[in-house]
Amino acid sequence: MTDKKKVLFIDDEPINLQLFAINFSRKYHVLTALSGSQAIEVLTHEPEVVAAVCDMKMPVMDGIEFVTIAKNRFPLVKYIILTGSGLTPEISRAIEDGRIYKYFCKPFGTTEIETCLENL
Repeated sequence: MTDKKKVLFIDDEPINLQLFAINFSRKYHVLTALSGSQAIEVLTHEPEVVAAVCDMKMPVMDGIEFVTIAKNRFPLVKYIILTGSGLTPEISRAIEDGRIYKYFCKPFGTTEIETCLENL
């Protein structure tokens, strides 16, 4: 049994999943998913996940679509979006209505995400 917080990282690029795990696995129990639908499966089987960090641009289901579906099923999870486009109106609305806890622009610093996760 571990006392580490469980964090789910969702990105359609495997290298980004590996980098996230390398950067955060010392402090967190990192779970990964290659798509929004795979992330829903992970959340279904891992009820202790405290945060889901999701890339905004992914095929089939983008970050906002994932968060909208996941927030309805797993409302206690904090959802964080990573974006290369800055604060878009779509992200802004999702923050205002409580779907997204926080967003970070790429390239992001591991310290800023770690600080965000520590405050959960």
